Amino acid sequence: MSMGLQARQMQVQKLAPRMIQSMEILQMPTLALQERIDQELTENPLLEQLETDPLSAEESSDDVPSSDTRSEDEKELVVRDDSDNRDDFERLTNSENDLPSSFDDSFRRSAGGIQDDMDRRHDLMANAQSRPESLNDFLLHQLAEMDIDDEVEQVAERIISTLDARDGGYLRTPLVDLLPAGHADEALAKAEEALAVVQSLEPVGIASRNLSECLLKQVPPDHPHLDEITTLIESHLEDLAENRLPQIARKTGYSIELIQELREELHKLNPKPGAAFMETYVPNVTPDIILERDENGEYKVRLEDDRIPSLRISEYYRRRLQASDCTDEEREFIKQKVNGAQWLIDSINQRRNTLLKVSEAIVTHQKRFLDEGPEAIEPLKMQQVADDVGVHVTTVSRAVDDKWIQTPRGILPLRRFFVGGTKTEDGEDVAWDTIRLKLQELIDKEDKSKPLADEHLVEELKKAGMTVARRTVTKYRKKMGIPSSRQRRDWSLVKK
Repeated sequence: MSMGLQARQMQVQKLAPRMIQSMEILQMPTLALQERIDQELTENPLLEQLETDPLSAEESSDDVPSSDTRSEDEKELVVRDDSDNRDDFERLTNSENDLPSSFDDSFRRSAGGIQDDMDRRHDLMANAQSRPESLNDFLLHQLAEMDIDDEVEQVAERIISTLDARDGGYLRTPLVDLLPAGHADEALAKAEEALAVVQSLEPVGIASRNLSECLLKQVPPDHPHLDEITTLIESHLEDLAENRLPQIARKTGYSIELIQELREELHKLNPKPGAAFMETYVPNVTPDIILERDENGEYKVRLEDDRIPSLRISEYYRRRLQASDCTDEEREFIKQKVNGAQWLIDSINQRRNTLLKVSEAIVTHQKRFLDEGPEAIEPLKMQQVADDVGVHVTTVSRAVDDKWIQTPRGILPLRRFFVGGTKTEDGEDVAWDTIRLKLQELIDKEDKSKPLADEHLVEELKKAGMTVARRTVTKYRKKMGIPSSRQRRDWSLVKK
């Protein structure tokens, strides 16, 4: 063994910063891209928003030459690190006669541009969610209005602080743990009193220590079958959940009809009263793509990017490059900012082109779904769209991530169009969504006195030309929230 230095040549694949930025821009939804552009406009003085008149933009669009037909003086300025950029600088110098002799160095935005910026910021503020009142705040406000002993109130506040809306508002901490060490029996009595106070607050059933206590507090004291429903809650909740009604009838002597009636009433109670205060994130959806029909009934895809501003590189800094008093430090600064601005503009254009191509390919594959509904959706993988567009499958994944499309059937996530599937006995592809719909249909039409077990559902699906394994049926049944055959049985229909 020895120590020394060795030179070794090897190939390593690395992503260039420009490619990383392009992938980030592609993955951004419209609102996030607007925020990114606003940030870049603030941080990069060479980047300007191109002000356009929305009324004349469509008329003048035909007069704008494409990038392929631009003259030598109209080409974009791209500063390269591997050259002295003499040609670009000379081109700027030669175009001096075409520029005004004097101009204001500061960038003045038009009234329309300022209004557009205000509209975008207003939308962002409107989309910001306000913080809802928490469960603890709601209970503390009620507690503050009650005239109770100070010591009881302090313990009640301690009890409220342990309640979690995500857990349904149950009291999981023993009362003893909320009292100081070496407490007297009187303190425990005060804690019991404080718990009774908290449990008297809204919502009914809050701070219960178990499910039975929670349900019992929601049963009105004047219930016509108070004793019977109390017995079911205290002793037979598990049997009710498993639909073992005959077993309950044998133990209690109640009729099947009464047990079913009381079970329906129990289903109306709230087993998690605190869950209503759980903060749930509901995204504000802004469609990135609009799908419409033309006069011939054909689907046409367009991007909803009217609020994404058009960008350009500042003319002022273009002139500074050929100014005689431009220092080397200033020139280096402008080089870096020009590259950053041009990379952002190119990434936005590439995002626009990729989104259009991917969306058009998706629509081509899923026309039946758009025409006929969810039951007609076709199995589609991202690799198929990637092959059609001519990009890598990861590019398709980034393009559809967190993107929404407005269709005649509503606003849908682009990922909704990608579904797995299997083959029928005839060799035709069938999507899993179609199988789930058929499964739901079979269960809705089954005889509730003899519900179809999973193996029987497999047989029925096979008759419809869908060969599916039993474990697959069980998995999808559970995902759809459908109980087992025993739990679906209606005992009132069973012949005695």
